[in-house]
Amino acid sequence: MDTSQYLEMFIEESKEHLQACNEHLLELEKNPEDIAIVNEVFRSAHTLKGMSATMGYEDIANLTHKMENVLDEIRNNRLHVTADLLDVVFTAVDQLEEMVLDIAAGGNGKLDVASTVQKLHAIETGEEAPVAATTVEETVTVDSSNVQNWLNYDDYELTVIQQSLEQDYHTYEISVKLREDCLLKAARVYMVFELLEKMGDVIKSSPSVEKLEEEDFDEVFYIALVTNEPKDDVQKKLMKVSEVTDVVVQAVTLEQLKTRQQDELSKVEEVEQVAVQTPELTSETTELQPEKKEKSSTAKGNAPASSKTIRVNIERLDVLMNLFEELVIDRGRLQSISEDLRNAELDETVERMSRITGDLQNIILNMRMVPVETVFNRFPRMVRQLARDLNKKINLEVIGAETELDRTVIDEIGDPLVHLIRNSLDHGIESPEVRKSKGKPEEGTVVLRAYHSGNHVFIEIEDDGAGINREKVLKKAISRGIVSEEVALTLTDKQVAELILSSGFSTADVISDVSGRGVGLDVVKTTIESLGGTIEISSTEGKGSLFSIQLPLTLSIISVMLVELGEEIYAIPLSSIIETAIIRSSDILNAHNQKVIDFRGKVVPLVFLEDVFDVPRESTKEEFHSVVLVRKGDKLAGLVVDSFIGQQEVVLKSLGAYLTSVFAISGATILGNGKVALIVDCNALII
Repeated sequence: MDTSQYLEMFIEESKEHLQACNEHLLELEKNPEDIAIVNEVFRSAHTLKGMSATMGYEDIANLTHKMENVLDEIRNNRLHVTADLLDVVFTAVDQLEEMVLDIAAGGNGKLDVASTVQKLHAIETGEEAPVAATTVEETVTVDSSNVQNWLNYDDYELTVIQQSLEQDYHTYEISVKLREDCLLKAARVYMVFELLEKMGDVIKSSPSVEKLEEEDFDEVFYIALVTNEPKDDVQKKLMKVSEVTDVVVQAVTLEQLKTRQQDELSKVEEVEQVAVQTPELTSETTELQPEKKEKSSTAKGNAPASSKTIRVNIERLDVLMNLFEELVIDRGRLQSISEDLRNAELDETVERMSRITGDLQNIILNMRMVPVETVFNRFPRMVRQLARDLNKKINLEVIGAETELDRTVIDEIGDPLVHLIRNSLDHGIESPEVRKSKGKPEEGTVVLRAYHSGNHVFIEIEDDGAGINREKVLKKAISRGIVSEEVALTLTDKQVAELILSSGFSTADVISDVSGRGVGLDVVKTTIESLGGTIEISSTEGKGSLFSIQLPLTLSIISVMLVELGEEIYAIPLSSIIETAIIRSSDILNAHNQKVIDFRGKVVPLVFLEDVFDVPRESTKEEFHSVVLVRKGDKLAGLVVDSFIGQQEVVLKSLGAYLTSVFAISGATILGNGKVALIVDCNALII
């Protein structure tokens, strides 16, 4: 069988199942007696085993099978959950993930897992305890001579069978038994059904088709088949299906079915008579009935809704986005033509097109939105391991994981968050002994929080650790020449905290594998600013720190303020703008060879864009200047332009491979009149 067409689906679903394993194992560590969690892990492992065996990745299937055996021992109360046991299971999950990633990268998924398999086998066989008598479940023995007693039919099914028999078709009740160690039960069931449907019509199955697909049965299942094939032929064909060990085919007549239905009715009548003769039972049953119904309705209410989603390759969404971006450009062009021609019908058509493309834009952008959960999912496991490596007790709280961000932002934000969390664990949270001596609980808390605010998403990392030591940071900053001693005395606590974002800054006394490698957090700052975001730090010494990251919802279509410089048009992102103002030339002051203005009690430096971009123009003195006030963190600047054109939504286009390092320009856009406007990178202009 050619499995290459299923490879992409296998990789995505494998990642999901491994992530589910990680999450549930972390829950299990907190609630080691909760068998429901073990069942969830077992289900994910079992599915992964079946998929990998189907795809031919035997190493994954074998390792998952051994992991499944250990989980089976736990859920049957023959093993108890311990930290050491979970360490081995986590190692197995890590290796499974490594193999899946290798397959995704074009490899064969091979890995030496002998050591882990051996450890899992030792756990499985080394601590075997007798099962308590109360937990022994009653097993059902299959009586092949009485197969038909396992199937009951409703009136419609009986009618179908009756009509078939009248037309000289056979009705068979078939029991199929699979091997006990069958890896792909659902696949074998599918093969059996496919074979039977070629021979005739399947009337009924027990268990139901849904349960068979979910592998919710032991080794035996039953089928009613209407066919014109001989009984022996049906039996021989089914026996050729791989991993089927026994097939019993028994012909059934309409008289037998009617007799069985009458027997069932007789049993019901007997039960009703017993209930009438036993008042105590009746009252007890009556009391229990509402509770039973309530449980039933609750179970139905909790049942997961059927999935209404489909998997779409992200590259297709990128193509769709590019096509829509061209449509946005043409929309602007049509609006421009409409304004020039002033034709009523054209105006109405353009207005309607603008509304439709606006709705279409929202739909496409929402399609590209991905919950930050896809990034946050990796952190609980990482925190557990780092806490053990650092001999610290740390609890990670994740809030707002359902908050959505554009896929392009999601792809970039993972590494900065890893760096910040590792920094909080190493530098922020103290050891249990130190926390105890300070009157804090031994277990430190790190909160990872995400939420929407306007057109931005905020991601915050907060810890209740030691905070940032002002004196230590200033001493290091002065020694590295980042600030002078005079400037250091004027800095606020917030400004001192943000010094740790400087290039090469680290306050670690000992270089470790976790942090303090001299890299500092400047990489985090650079990445976030390249995404059009900002990072702020607030810290209270002895109480903890808060790192707040602000990110745009999307990077593809942005709102800008169009401004004029000479005969050129530039676009300034609205996300950076505080407000616009008109100032007199006489209000411009000089301070330290820098032109500044007094803006509401703050000294704001001016940046003349005509000088920055070397715009050709006639030198004329003007009494008034148009200024766009922009912000980068706590810092402000006033961008001096000739005039404001207005606000517009534009498509952000890169400048290409040849113009990668143009100062203060982050991209370009095509306007409605066909002209190109450069997009100003405000972060580069604010020092």
